[in-house]
Amino acid sequence: MKNTKKVLLVLLVVIITMTGCTKQIQTEDKKRVQNDQTGQTLTSNILCLPKDEQLLNKYTEYKDRLDVDMDKLVTCDRMSAWKTDKYDGIWTQIFVQPLSWLILYVGQLVGNYGISVMIIGALIRVLILPFTIKSTKQTEAMKKIQPEMERLERKYAGKDDQQSQMAKSQEMMMIYKKHNVNPLGSCLIMLIQLPVFFAFLEAINRTPAIFENSLWKFQLGTTPLFGIQHGNYWYILLLILIMLFTILTFMQSQASMGNSKEQKGQQRMMTIMMIGFIGIASINLPSAIALYWVVTNVFSVVQTFIIKKVGNK
Repeated sequence: MKNTKKVLLVLLVVIITMTGCTKQIQTEDKKRVQNDQTGQTLTSNILCLPKDEQLLNKYTEYKDRLDVDMDKLVTCDRMSAWKTDKYDGIWTQIFVQPLSWLILYVGQLVGNYGISVMIIGALIRVLILPFTIKSTKQTEAMKKIQPEMERLERKYAGKDDQQSQMAKSQEMMMIYKKHNVNPLGSCLIMLIQLPVFFAFLEAINRTPAIFENSLWKFQLGTTPLFGIQHGNYWYILLLILIMLFTILTFMQSQASMGNSKEQKGQQRMMTIMMIGFIGIASINLPSAIALYWVVTNVFSVVQTFIIKKVGNK
């Protein structure tokens, strides 16, 4: 399992490196330039031009600090699904711009980009349902073999020599083979969701029309922190929903990988740390990505519940 964690860590670093494309406009004294109305930090590599005159003037004011040529950009409602140049590389061309275009297209059909983000988030959960089913089944299988894994741990407790460790690894693999378990199977869904999440974040940050829009009490480009600081306490509800469904998702997907009390304690601690990290991060993320996170986690909770119910019949 240590190797599994290393693989996941490497993949996460690669994904973050790939998606580190959002660039922010800075003044000469290195201060971030913000949209005065929404608190959104303006990006210097936008994919299209805003329609809002005040925001457009803001971008024009810092035109020389952009990483794109404003004269070559069209308004967001005229943006194409694919880029005609290669200024931003394959990540933008294959993932970010097509997703941005899709959010805009669906948003124009339903009349709101916030609703569009939620619809597409739900659609993605439907599309990856086969992987969700496989991942959930593997998680349940890992739980069922825990008694055997615990006996194996007790058998080799205190035996740190190379021969014992090799024998332990072989017996562990035999248990996996016996029950048709793939230790990486339960992690599959996370590996699929991570790049999609970062692509959503990129698309939202780099598409002015999305963060110009609002849904109910939430301005899509505003962070919960900015909203609360400016008297909109409905953002507290958004944070509560994020934490609630994140906790439910973690509880459902927990495979009890640890075989000893110490390992289980470490797993619980890691889960608490991850939930805390997500909670802190969500305070400073645009509301649009928060809506995506809530909807996808609601779908995850419902899907996992149904899959487990059907699997136990």
